[in-house]
Amino acid sequence: MDNYSLDISLIVIFTLVQWRITSLILAAYPRPWVRRAALAFNVFLVVSYVSTFPAVDAVVPVPGIAITLGAGALAYFMTATGVLGIYYVLRAARKSLGAETNPTRRRVLNAAGNALLVSPFAVVGYGALVQRTDFRIREVDIPMRGLPEDLDGLRLLQLSDIHLSAFLSEAELARVIDASNELRAHVAFFTGDLISGHTDPLDACIKQLARVKSDAGILGCMGNHERYIHAENYTERAAASAGIRFLRHGATRLRFGNATLNIAGSDFESRRNRARYLAGMETLIEPGTVNLLLQHNPDVFPAAARKGYNLLLAGHTHGGQVTVEILDQSINPARFFTPYVYGLYRLGDSAAYVTRGIGTIGIPARIGAPPEISLLRLRKA
Repeated sequence: MDNYSLDISLIVIFTLVQWRITSLILAAYPRPWVRRAALAFNVFLVVSYVSTFPAVDAVVPVPGIAITLGAGALAYFMTATGVLGIYYVLRAARKSLGAETNPTRRRVLNAAGNALLVSPFAVVGYGALVQRTDFRIREVDIPMRGLPEDLDGLRLLQLSDIHLSAFLSEAELARVIDASNELRAHVAFFTGDLISGHTDPLDACIKQLARVKSDAGILGCMGNHERYIHAENYTERAAASAGIRFLRHGATRLRFGNATLNIAGSDFESRRNRARYLAGMETLIEPGTVNLLLQHNPDVFPAAARKGYNLLLAGHTHGGQVTVEILDQSINPARFFTPYVYGLYRLGDSAAYVTRGIGTIGIPARIGAPPEISLLRLRKA
């Protein structure tokens, strides 16, 4: 995700966590070989974590090795952070137990505490082995004021953030496409991130996406990972050969009965450019029609609404990918860079839908944010 504050925050948190874990281990086992092993492990973690950055993936000659090392490091850090937090809670609880506590009760509490300590491993394992490929169809009605009669009930298929890579196979993507084709979409949209890194099978992803069936064809926009690997031009050409049109600061009009749907798209807009979001995209607005914008980054929604777009389709956030609900509030990494994390949003007469997408990035797990095939229906408000 395009957010350096998140990267810096994670580096600080993980450094402090690993420093404390190492200190606890060395205090319990003050032997030279343990110290050497801890040093070697920490160096390995640093190298593996650095592998999560696109520039490193570009120079690693073995396909998939950088993303695998990076995913392992992130999974370890996430699990270790949870374990360390539980450890301190249990330590405080045990200190509060007086010496007079019933031995049977103390044994039960200790057993429960040990079970809690392993719970982060179970949660991450579930997210990686089960929820990561628990592809779900989500159908959403989008009420729109002034929607023409002939667009009422129009079915839009949205797929995003495929990330075909070591952690999403072509066979798994084929399952997604087969399920999508059961939805009888009028038009299909892809909103970026077909792959994750330089060595991922971009052509295989395009081949699978070209199997999507819709009445009016397939349109898309570029994501940040197409930009990271400098594959935007190649993706555009290869997709066009397969019957998929990527809109790159361009627009096309689709006619449904007596109504027109004007669809515009632009390449990924970085948050670093937020003062100039969607510069020039107002020229692609078609007066008297419903104007739909494809843009990978949902943070552009206020700019899209100001410029007159009726509907924005976006992805990028993965719905947070790892989401925890506390007091009816979602806590996830995506909130570091946008308030538009998942679902349907409205600003005046404009709407935006942000999908959770299909694949993963970083840690190869989804927790509380299962992958999603989105079917959106336009409705008269």
